[in-house]
Amino acid sequence: MAETVTVLPLACEHEAGWRPLFRGYRTFYKWPEDEAVLDRVWAWLHDPAHPLEGLVAMQGGRIVGLAHFRGEPSPSRGMEVGFLNDLFVDPDARGGRIGEALLQELRRVAGARGWPIVRWITADDNYRARTLYDRVARKTAWNLYEMAAG
Repeated sequence: MAETVTVLPLACEHEAGWRPLFRGYRTFYKWPEDEAVLDRVWAWLHDPAHPLEGLVAMQGGRIVGLAHFRGEPSPSRGMEVGFLNDLFVDPDARGGRIGEALLQELRRVAGARGWPIVRWITADDNYRARTLYDRVARKTAWNLYEMAAG
């Protein structure tokens, strides 16, 4: 029988477990190693003036998953919606519905805040995650563009 997964709001005492997971997330997406980025994101997550928030999934007394999210205005809806920036599960803990537990807690948070939807993006070739996403959400027809500043 699989161990119970508990999803909690990210707290200061989670830093030691959060760092290797966020490092793993950045490595998965081929971002360069940069402890300054981890320091900055950790600070954002604990700054009440910053919109970014976090959830962690605990299993067997250790952090096995993370989710970073925020509210954002949707002018076309005239209301706030949720945006999931990052979702990552420890590769050694995958297959135990940890990602789904994080998404279900985010769904609960969204409902409590009056967000009608939570949006996110993922890489086209992230097939394992997309299998989960196809189960819990609806894929939209939107494409993502990025324009360099300057």
